[in-house]
Amino acid sequence: MLLRNATLATMHPGTPYGLIEGGAIVTEGDRIVWAGPEAEVPVAHRGAEALDLAGRLVTPGLIDSHTHIVHGGDRAREFEMRLEGASYEEVARAGGGILSTVRATRAASEGDLLAQALPRVDALIAEGVTCIEVKSGYGLDIETELTMLRAARRIAGARPVRVRTTFLGAHAVAPEYADRPDAYIDEVCLPALDAAHAEGLVDAVDGFCEGIAFTPDQVARVFERARALGLPVKLHAEQLSNLGGAQLAARYGALSADHLEYANEADAQAMAAAGSVAVILPGAFYTLRETQLPPVAAFRTHDVPMALATDCNPGSSPMTSLLLTMNMGATLFRMTPEECLAGTTRHAARALGIDDAGTIGPGMRADLAIWDVATPAELTYRIGFNPLWKRMFGGTL
Repeated sequence: MLLRNATLATMHPGTPYGLIEGGAIVTEGDRIVWAGPEAEVPVAHRGAEALDLAGRLVTPGLIDSHTHIVHGGDRAREFEMRLEGASYEEVARAGGGILSTVRATRAASEGDLLAQALPRVDALIAEGVTCIEVKSGYGLDIETELTMLRAARRIAGARPVRVRTTFLGAHAVAPEYADRPDAYIDEVCLPALDAAHAEGLVDAVDGFCEGIAFTPDQVARVFERARALGLPVKLHAEQLSNLGGAQLAARYGALSADHLEYANEADAQAMAAAGSVAVILPGAFYTLRETQLPPVAAFRTHDVPMALATDCNPGSSPMTSLLLTMNMGATLFRMTPEECLAGTTRHAARALGIDDAGTIGPGMRADLAIWDVATPAELTYRIGFNPLWKRMFGGTL
């Protein structure tokens, strides 16, 4: 297929957005075989079935590189209680918090979890998303962690979207192991990781390094097992305090460190040296009414690539709009529109260890978003408006 008369935001570095006015793309099967100025389309491709895009903007398909989109239940009542004045302790006594999601997730079947996730997935697809990352971490027992990952894998069969699965057994200490986090790591987290890997359910391994979760030493034990299994790692780091999570992630050559509100210049330097992506999650910052800004200027100074993601989860970021995420990245964190689009395309792909998506060029997957906008900045500028015209996934519109 020849997509012609288009403005291409190829997202290749070097020029703003890698923009090509009067551009064209040739696809064959699920791959892009040529992209560039329409006047330069090779003779061999000029006879392909053509679609006139009437000057519309074409970007790589968007990538949501950090989600907890598979989970049971919701926390709307907890949200309401907090706004009515209830304290965190009162919410917890009433059954709220992460353990309420754990109970709901454990009670759900694999089919239930898939059915509950699909409307959230559909919302992302409707905004031009072609790839999502999905974490476990609400089971906190071996079987439910596996059930979550199986449900996540099934999304790709139920919807036209790529799925990368991340094992997050080190998300919180299971209620059965209260005050015994090391025993939880030994008896649940590591065996669950081994079982999930043996079943082919894991693309990467994550952890939550925070005072309310796990210490750097405890996370390191999980990362050692991931390394032994040949799996890349990533980390929830420096969200609520600085415990050295970003430095830990860098020592293990992590694909990414995520959240990072309390990261500092030294963390940025370490991540740059390791080639780790900083995944910025404005939805949680907004929902938690955080005031500590991630060190975006330090990431720029040290050339740390920045991705943006929804962090879709039932507690701290019940958001299923990557376009809104981009606007929040700009408005809350002063990221530029180009940084926001790179953060949901090229850098998001890197945060997932994907090398055939996130830019437009020969050999890349034909995963594209076609927009009714005049300039790329409009994707970040608008609030609550979806200008998607068509989405191409694997060469199919």
